[in-house]
Amino acid sequence: MNPMRILWLFCFAVLLPGFGAIGSATAAEAKAGPPPAPVVVADAVRRELAPFTWYAGAVISKNDARMAAEVAGRLVWVADVGTHVGAGEIVARLDDALLKRQVAEQEAAVASHTARLKFLNKDVTRLSRLAKQNNAAQSQLDQAIADRGVSRADLAAAKARVEYTREQLSRTEMRAPFDGVVAERFKQAGEWSDSGKEVVRLVDPGTLEIQTRVPVGTLAQVTLGSELQTRGNKREDIAKVQSIVPVGDDRSRLYELRLAPAAGDWSAGQTVRVAIPTAAAREVIAIPRDALVLRRDGIRVFRVKEDNTAEVVIVSTGVASGELIEVQGGIRAGDRVVVRGGERLRPGQPVAVRPDGTQP
Repeated sequence: MNPMRILWLFCFAVLLPGFGAIGSATAAEAKAGPPPAPVVVADAVRRELAPFTWYAGAVISKNDARMAAEVAGRLVWVADVGTHVGAGEIVARLDDALLKRQVAEQEAAVASHTARLKFLNKDVTRLSRLAKQNNAAQSQLDQAIADRGVSRADLAAAKARVEYTREQLSRTEMRAPFDGVVAERFKQAGEWSDSGKEVVRLVDPGTLEIQTRVPVGTLAQVTLGSELQTRGNKREDIAKVQSIVPVGDDRSRLYELRLAPAAGDWSAGQTVRVAIPTAAAREVIAIPRDALVLRRDGIRVFRVKEDNTAEVVIVSTGVASGELIEVQGGIRAGDRVVVRGGERLRPGQPVAVRPDGTQP
């Protein structure tokens, strides 16, 4: 026999038992099935949910004033945009030189009328004494008394003019009516401002609320104190309805809602969306949205059975609120459904439940 053939037969005889053992192990593994799949689960719950529609809104300040000049004049100073001021602090100043001269002139007129009234008082006293002695005509006394009355009126008018001009003088300094920040400047230092013309916009960033407008049909589902879901600034919050304006806009026919936002890093002018319920809430079976596995043939959910194996359940969805969504089908309250790790699960596959928040 060929020596090489003898060597080959010898090697085959030695290795054959090993191949048999490997084949047996592979068969055993196949019979045992795939290893448990790591998953994160959540309980199905019975909850009252209502369908809703998202409406656009904005964060606004309760105190948002376009401050206008109360007297005409040339602006000599205007606070910079972004300046924080307290209530009563100056945000703009107008030239007051002409008003100061006017006050000086009017005060001189007051002094003149005061001196004349003093003279007329003495004249009336003198003529009254002479009239008792029949040394002066009664008509002269009557004229002096009339002149004194006119002088008193002139003095009162002169004092009123002084007070009016002083008030105008004080209003050349535009003072903040509340704590806030200068958001806009409509006029610059050196420009002329007429009375009533806007100079700066002052906004209080500490008193914020959410403004949105909704159709009249949704008002039946919203009341004062209702808590509505909001989205904005890459976050979700709950805001409480604090006022409903029962007057529709003439063009849009929408009604205004004002909501108190939850504490957070909101800012005036920020856009936000508000979830407005469109029907009354009803009791449903709800699960997290992440539990839904979308396929061409429908929507399915993997339920974890008591023996920690995955069971597929075909469902249909209904109303949603936040992270929860209604499901109709074989899911019952208390069922454990897979919210992470279900993309590659197979029916009957064993699972290893991990704590919520860990990656499967």
